Amino acid sequence: MTARIGLIIPSSNRMVEQEMVRYLPAGVQAHVARLRMTGPHHMPLDQLLPRIEEAAGTLVDARCDVVAFHCTATSMEEGMAGEERVLVAVRRAGARHALSTATAIRRALNALGSRRIVLVTPYSAQTTDEEAEFLHSAGYEVVYAKGYDLGGSDAYCATPAEFWRERVIEAARPAADGYFLSCANISAFGVIEAIEQALDRPLITSNQAVLWDALCQLGRSGRGVCPGRLFQYTSEPVPA
Repeated sequence: MTARIGLIIPSSNRMVEQEMVRYLPAGVQAHVARLRMTGPHHMPLDQLLPRIEEAAGTLVDARCDVVAFHCTATSMEEGMAGEERVLVAVRRAGARHALSTATAIRRALNALGSRRIVLVTPYSAQTTDEEAEFLHSAGYEVVYAKGYDLGGSDAYCATPAEFWRERVIEAARPAADGYFLSCANISAFGVIEAIEQALDRPLITSNQAVLWDALCQLGRSGRGVCPGRLFQYTSEPVPA
């Protein structure tokens, strides 16, 4: 029987299908709903939540077994309380398994046993600081955070994966036991394993974590197909 993963992503995102969908194992399909919610379309979470619920409902209509709100910065910008409000909206639409990028990242870090994190993003300093604060509030120590302020979706998509390989390796910190390369709209899958080999530490990315967590919720394994140490593990519930 075919299993289905529903993804709610920003309308400007051009990397989710390229980065994630081609790594789905046989018998799993992805369905995507887009919302205008970033850049010039950014809005407070209170205004966005009804639209998230409506988008989740369209994916429930498509018989998606898992529905994920997949936008890293938006899922983190109002802290853990905001993350929970997003999950409630997705559940209210009828999703059997509700995910957000923030939740998937927490589960991935927990599975890897990573508590001291280096954070690298394409975002502004403000957005990078918001993500670092989210991780701190969730119980992780951010030993170093760097945002490259690339200016928006066009630049995110145009930046080659090799750029991120170099930037993450430059950010190496002896105290770190895990690395997080943030953003669902960048190319990174092709360099995950090279970064892990260079640093001898696990790396997670936004697209990788959501794909991994969604497959875990389905009881499917991406091991041997998807890049990174993360796929050696299974997802555990995030403590309340």
